[in-house]
Amino acid sequence: MNATVECLPENAIHADSRSMANALRMLAIDAVQHANSGHPGMPMGMAEIAVALWSRHLKHNPRDPGWVDRDRFVLSNGHGSMLLYGLLHLTGYHLPLDELKRFRQLHSKTPGHPEVGITPGVETTTGPLGQGLANAVGMAMAEALLAQEFNRPGHRIVDHRTYVFAGDGCLMEGISHEAASLAGTLGLGKLVVLYDDNGISIDGHVEQWFADDTPARFAAYGWHVIRDIDGHDVAEVDRALRLARSANRPTLICCKTVIGQGAASMAGSHTVHGAPLGAAEIEATREALDWPYAPFEIPASIRRLWDARDAGDTSQLDWSRRFDAYRREYPHEAAEFVRRTRGALPTRWRDAAQQIVAEANRASQSIATRKASQNTLDGLARALPELLGGSADLTGSNLTRWSGAKSVCVDRSDGGGLRGGNYIHFGVREFGMSAALNGIALHGGYIPFGGTFLTFSDYSRNALRMAALMRIRTVFVFTHDSIGLGEDGPTHQSIEHAASLRLIPGLDVWRPCDAVETAQAWICAIERDAPSCLLLSRQNLPFVERDEAQIDAIERGGYVLRDWPAQSTANARHVVLIATGSEVELALKAASVLCDEGILARVVSMPCSNVFDRQSSTWRSRVLPSGVPRVAVEAGVTGFWRQYVGLEGGVVGIDRFGESAPADALFDHFSVTAQAVADEARRVCGVDARQSEA
Repeated sequence: MNATVECLPENAIHADSRSMANALRMLAIDAVQHANSGHPGMPMGMAEIAVALWSRHLKHNPRDPGWVDRDRFVLSNGHGSMLLYGLLHLTGYHLPLDELKRFRQLHSKTPGHPEVGITPGVETTTGPLGQGLANAVGMAMAEALLAQEFNRPGHRIVDHRTYVFAGDGCLMEGISHEAASLAGTLGLGKLVVLYDDNGISIDGHVEQWFADDTPARFAAYGWHVIRDIDGHDVAEVDRALRLARSANRPTLICCKTVIGQGAASMAGSHTVHGAPLGAAEIEATREALDWPYAPFEIPASIRRLWDARDAGDTSQLDWSRRFDAYRREYPHEAAEFVRRTRGALPTRWRDAAQQIVAEANRASQSIATRKASQNTLDGLARALPELLGGSADLTGSNLTRWSGAKSVCVDRSDGGGLRGGNYIHFGVREFGMSAALNGIALHGGYIPFGGTFLTFSDYSRNALRMAALMRIRTVFVFTHDSIGLGEDGPTHQSIEHAASLRLIPGLDVWRPCDAVETAQAWICAIERDAPSCLLLSRQNLPFVERDEAQIDAIERGGYVLRDWPAQSTANARHVVLIATGSEVELALKAASVLCDEGILARVVSMPCSNVFDRQSSTWRSRVLPSGVPRVAVEAGVTGFWRQYVGLEGGVVGIDRFGESAPADALFDHFSVTAQAVADEARRVCGVDARQSEA
C-alpha cells in the first residue's frame, strides 16, 4: 500500500490523482484504437476508482505476483480488460508497453478478456459476466478458512482482502444473486465490491431493463452497503474503502460514474462501451484532458506515481519476517502452509492413494458409486487436510460429506463471521457453487469439490467451462447420473449430459462402474492440475473382479476388463463391447451370452474417454484393435460413441428424454439391457438373431 500520497498538499494530491487516472484512460483509448477492437468505456469510467484502490489500499508486489498474502483483485466486468492491463503495466508487473500495443492480438499477454496464467497479476479469467464476482466469493472464503486454520495468537500470516470491480452486467446475471447471497450469509468481511454504476450496457441506458434497487438488494443479503459515492472523486472512493476495512461483513461500494468519462463528446453514451473512439474523438479527448502526449506515451513523472514495486517489496518483506517468526514457533504448521499454498500433495500421498484403491478392491462391495465415492472421501480426508467439499443442498443424496467432516458455519453471537470447517453447505446455488469452487482453487491452499445432480450440471456448465479454460484443480461431483435414478422422471434423468460434458476441452469426465473405478477416478482427479467431473450412480452397481494390472490400467481411462480367450479358432467371430458406469454390468452379461453362442466378446470399460483419448496410439489400438466390430452401451445419447464404433458399429443408448418409473422398469422400457447389447453385437458380427436362438 502506497501511503506517501497522504503527506502531500491536497491540491498536489488532486493533480497527481488526475494525472494517474488520465494515464489509465489514454492507455485504454490508444490500445483499443490500435487494435481496432475492445471496450474503452469502462476503463475510462473507472479510472479514478482504480487510482484509489491500487495506489492507496491494494496490498501486492509486482515483482512477485504469486506472493501468498497479497490482496486478490478481480475484474468481474472483464470486457474492460485494458483497465487491468494498464494498472499492471504502470505498477510494475512484467507487462511491457509492447504487450499493450499488441492488445487482442495472437499470442499476446493482453487478450481481449483477462486470462489467468497468460498475464502476470491476473487472478482469474473473466468475461462471462458475474463469474468473477462468484470467483471472488470463493477466494474470500479460502482466505477466511486458511486464516482460521493457520493463524495463531500473535501470528497473522493469512490476512488479505479480495477486491472486485463489477458493473451492471455482472449484477444482472443470476449468478450474482447466488454468490452475493452466500457471501452475505457467511459474513465474508474481507470481500469488497466496487460497483461501477454508470447506467449503461451495450443496448443503451439500463433503466428500461434494469431498475433494481441494487443497494437495497445487497443490504437484504446482509452486506455492508456504501451508497452514492462519486466514482470520479479519488478521495471519496478512498474514504469508502477505509470504511469497508472496518466492516465484519462483505461491502458493496456503489460508485456513480460516467461511462467513457473524459471523452470529448461520447462520454455517457453506450457508443463508447465497446468500440474504438475513432481518431477525431481521440484527438478531441486529448485536448479536453490536457494530455499532450503521443499514443502510448506516459511521462516518467506519472510512471513514478504509479510504480508499486518498492512498496510491494516492503510489504512482502514485512510478511516474510512475520512468517519466519511463525515458522520458529510453529514449524509443523509453517511447513504445511507452504506445501498447501504451493499446491503440492503430501509426501506419502501415493502410498495413501494406493491404500484407498486397495481397500475398495478388498471390500468387494456391490454399492452405488455415489456411496463408493463417499467411502473414498473418508480415505482422502485422512490423507489430504486441504480437502474442502460441499453440496448444493443435496448432501444426503450426493453423499459428499465424509465421516469427521466439519461444517463451515457462521457464529452470529459476536457480530457474525465465518467459523472454520471443511464442508460447505452451498444451498440451492449450483452455478454460484461451481464458480466459487473455482475461486477457492485459484486462491490456493485447498482442493475444492462440490456436488449436485448430473442433470443440474446445466445450471453450472459455464463455470465448468471456465475451470477447464483456466486449467485449475476443481472437482465436480455429479450423482444420479442416468435413468437409473428412477421415479423422479425426465426432469432429473440425465440423457445428454455425459456426452455434453465430454465435449468441453480439458475437462476429464469419469463415469466409473464400481467402487474400485470410483476410487481410482478420485485419485486421478486429485493428481490432475485441471478440472474433473465424477458422474456417479444412485443405484447399486456390482463389484467387478480385476487383477493388479487392470486396476493400474483404470487410470488410462479405458482398458480391457474381460478379454476373449487367448486361444480361439481361426474362424471365430470377435466383437468389442465398450461400456461405462452402470452399463458395464450389461456388457459383461452380454459377453457371457455371446461366448456361449461362439461369438467371442471383449469388454472394454471406458470410465473416462477424455483420458483414454490422450493415451498412446499403441495403447488405444491394443484396447480397441482395428478390424474388430464394436458395440458401445451407455444410458444416454448414442451419437457420442460413433467416434469409437464407427458408422458400421452399434450403439445401445437413449436418444429421447426419460420417464417416471422404477429404475429396472426404465432400463427395460428403453431397451438398455444385456439382451439389447447381445442383439446389437450379433448384428455387427453378421449373425442372424434367429440363428443364435436356434
